[in-house]
Amino acid sequence: MSLLHLVLRALDRVRPARIAFAHCDIPCGIYDPHHAQLAAHTVVRMNLLIKDLPKPTPESTMEQKMEFHAKLGRYVATKEQHAEITKHEIRILWGDYFKPEHVQAHPGLHDLVFKAMKAASKARQEVNLQAAEDLLKATNDIAEIFWQTKNVPTVRAKAPYPTEREIVVPRLG
Repeated sequence: MSLLHLVLRALDRVRPARIAFAHCDIPCGIYDPHHAQLAAHTVVRMNLLIKDLPKPTPESTMEQKMEFHAKLGRYVATKEQHAEITKHEIRILWGDYFKPEHVQAHPGLHDLVFKAMKAASKARQEVNLQAAEDLLKATNDIAEIFWQTKNVPTVRAKAPYPTEREIVVPRLG
């Protein structure tokens, strides 16, 4: 073992290197807004499920009350998790994919990303269908700009998910 190796190993023990987390930073060139869109649809769906969840009444059995609270807890946790996934995926696109020339070609992009982040935070903090809808709209708008930067035509279509909301996808053919 070389002296340099021994010194570096000793330094690692004294002050270990921090772990870095990133999409890839190679850059790999593999980016897609689909995960953000899917997560935003999930946030909408969880809000709808929470709204439609039958509330227990004073006559409800203990099991019915427990079932309500268990479902509510799962729906809220999933909503919050997917709002954070949406933010994460948008941050990857913003920080790793979009370049100054994209912002120049789409001057509203910075504001759109900012609004998407704020909508995701609100959708995470609250049971708020409008915030979820705002998040989905912003995410779809970001997806549309993303595909425009690649010169890929898109289509806005009714998603095949229970949300039945819109999704932006590349137009095939």
